[in-house]
Amino acid sequence: MSTGPIDISDLKRRMQGAVNVLKTELSGLRTGRASASLLEPIQVDAYGSHMPLNQVASVNVPEPRLLSVQVWDRGMVAAVEKAIRDSNLGLNPQTEGQVLRVRIPELTQDRRQELVKVAHKYAEAARVSVRHVRRDGLDTIKKAEKDGEMSSDDLDRLADQVQKATDQLIAEIDQVLSAKEKEILAV
Repeated sequence: MSTGPIDISDLKRRMQGAVNVLKTELSGLRTGRASASLLEPIQVDAYGSHMPLNQVASVNVPEPRLLSVQVWDRGMVAAVEKAIRDSNLGLNPQTEGQVLRVRIPELTQDRRQELVKVAHKYAEAARVSVRHVRRDGLDTIKKAEKDGEMSSDDLDRLADQVQKATDQLIAEIDQVLSAKEKEILAV
């Protein structure tokens, strides 16, 4: 069964890209719980250039509210500590030899509500991206029907497939958002 002028699996892949971006953005939102991904965006001034933290140290989560950063090169400990302090994450590492201990402070209820609002903005941007892909797909289908490349029955069938894919991914976005909201609001 040919799908005609449009590849539904390609549309689904593009829509899934929006969901993947949302998951990445949400993983960067700090909750009250420690997560190694919290330190991923941090850049360290190392060896004359900016390097991601994960290229000079390993990050572990020994306790729910504590991160442990094992710096590989003793000479880089101060640079890693400075990078974490200057990261605008509100974190204050304690140095113990080549290991930095980073306590994750408790979030206030107001800050939790702000983070939920940010999460909703990210989710809405992902929904808009999915709808843009749907619109592009429907435009391609309508153009093909107008040009006589397909019948109106084929147009209806393909449009229905595009809408089902859209509904499925919007539901996935809502599910991801709901899980993150519960995580943020958990005390």
